[in-house]
Amino acid sequence: MENNNNNTNQTGTGVEGQKKRFFKPRFRKENNKETQQDQQHQSRPRRWVGKNKNANNPMTQNDNPIEFKNGVTNVQSVNERGNLGFHKDLKKGVEANNRIQKNSLNPHYKLNLNTKAKVRITPLGGLGEIGGNMMVMETENSAIVIDVGMSFPEENMHGVDILIPDFSYLFAIKDKIAGVVITHAHEDHIGAVPYLYKQLQFPLYGTPLALGMIGNKFDEHGLKKYRSFFKIVQKRYPIRIGDFEVEWIHITHSIIDASALAIRTEAGIILHTGDFKIDHTPIDNLPTDLHRLAHYGEEGVMLLLSDSTNSHKTGVTASEASVGPTFDALFKGAEGRVIMSTFSSNIHRVYQAITYGIKYNRKVAVIGRSMEKNLDIARELGYIELPQNLFIEAHEVSKYPDEEILIVTTGSQGETMSALYRMATDEHRHIKIKPTDMIIISAKAIPGNEGSVSNVLNFLMKAGARVAYQDFSEIHVSGHAAQEEQKLMLRLIKPKFFLPIHGEYNHVSKHRDTAIKCGVPEKNIYLMEDGDQVEVNPGYIRKVRTIKSGKTYIDNQMNRQIDNNVVLDRQDLADCGVAIITTFVSAQEQKLLKNTKISTLGIVGPMEEKEFIKEIENTLDLYIKAAKKEMFTNQRTLENEIRNVVRKFLFKKLKKYPAVISNVFIS
Repeated sequence: MENNNNNTNQTGTGVEGQKKRFFKPRFRKENNKETQQDQQHQSRPRRWVGKNKNANNPMTQNDNPIEFKNGVTNVQSVNERGNLGFHKDLKKGVEANNRIQKNSLNPHYKLNLNTKAKVRITPLGGLGEIGGNMMVMETENSAIVIDVGMSFPEENMHGVDILIPDFSYLFAIKDKIAGVVITHAHEDHIGAVPYLYKQLQFPLYGTPLALGMIGNKFDEHGLKKYRSFFKIVQKRYPIRIGDFEVEWIHITHSIIDASALAIRTEAGIILHTGDFKIDHTPIDNLPTDLHRLAHYGEEGVMLLLSDSTNSHKTGVTASEASVGPTFDALFKGAEGRVIMSTFSSNIHRVYQAITYGIKYNRKVAVIGRSMEKNLDIARELGYIELPQNLFIEAHEVSKYPDEEILIVTTGSQGETMSALYRMATDEHRHIKIKPTDMIIISAKAIPGNEGSVSNVLNFLMKAGARVAYQDFSEIHVSGHAAQEEQKLMLRLIKPKFFLPIHGEYNHVSKHRDTAIKCGVPEKNIYLMEDGDQVEVNPGYIRKVRTIKSGKTYIDNQMNRQIDNNVVLDRQDLADCGVAIITTFVSAQEQKLLKNTKISTLGIVGPMEEKEFIKEIENTLDLYIKAAKKEMFTNQRTLENEIRNVVRKFLFKKLKKYPAVISNVFIS
């Protein structure tokens, strides 16, 4: 077997030698004794099996060597050597084949251990959480940003619609950034792009669907001029972006046209899976490009970053096609309208629902701005084909019999502004829920949204509708790989180092366990959190520092940022209430005047408020009588003192700190 790799003449001999070299911790300087030993080891010739009959052939390293030609040999006859010699020949064959197979499991000898090049990786979102994915990869001279996603707020973040990553670090390295790279078009990977581009602009690389959806966002935000930064990529075709050569590789997920990234650097190859599952029967018949992934695995991958979302789930994630039979049964049994809600980006799920709508002679009303836009883009770009005369507008629904209507809508996460929520609460202008309606919620609640989903389910059921949700096991399938698919990815890529990404700490920790079972040494795995900056080289992986990270609050109705202090004030008001003090003071007599007004909100009930206010007045009266004369010469100082007096009183009574608004008028 001939070798075309320039590095192969510098490799070690056999797995035993490689284990010492490649699986030893690399947290050391390059010029120490171990590195010198590694370099000496690397200079040894490789053993090959194949047409070259030489001393490096692993089958000729024993007594009475067997000669191979084109990978095979003839065994000497039993008459000449007897059964013992025959079995020795077979055993040598077993040993050689085992050695070759073990070598193939760890192609790390192909990495260049002599290089001093390194890559730094900094997640600014997507670790320690679900959503908000953004990561920076950088060399000494350039950087790329992988995805710029949003996440959902917690319940106590009042008036906040979405969260976006803190862009501070991007401002610090803006002169190094050669481009933004998008893996796929889910909101948790592209939702924050317009907010970034309002402040900083870089070339933006992605597949057509992702760029189309980002383009719609740019239109909404008044950023149409920045479409000039868009770069449409071709899969399997490496593109030079700064110091990086990036190739998009097709993978299956719960959205069309998702990609993994093969990133070639001077230090070595980095493979980023993006969000993925391995669906062998996808709706568009375009399965994960396992061949290309395996190609990089054979070439030698320094580092793998891989999706950890479903790392606790055993087995494999079901194919998207498995939802079809469930839809078929529900549509067949529906007596009235069918209303199907899912993620607006899950085009193949929507396409399947519409296909069954066609089968059962139903007209289709697509309701919800994001659903309409995403479906229009998918049709315009040719991802799906549907006849135009199939669709009707929301106001036309009432013109058709209920059994001829399919409504596809947003709101599967219980969002209060969504079409489904407004239908459920009888606030939608055109659609009212009926007892004959069949409601299909084809999605799983994102962590943190369970309460919102439960609320909308309650409203729908109170309206008398039939609701199909979690009682059907295959009404929804995940877009993320379960353990067996994660194992397949690890075995295909065969990385030296591994960084599990995309998920809370328990997800990445479980993914680490799976990786160890697949042969990645525990010391070659690092569990990152947002802000951790990890440096990787063929010889080591280590954390070097922590970068400022966090979240920015966004009011998505107004497309504007909300100041952190505003959100904190809202939390205080919700948790503790507010006291409003309008104080009239006589400076000469040092007493509280009768027109002083005190009111509270969210502190005590109406029955207690009168007595509670009287206690506050008495406290203020005592303070003013005892105050120093000079206190009454400065209104601002007196306001602050009165606010502090009231806060102390409220904490003593309630063990909480309600907000206090104080206005003082001195006469």
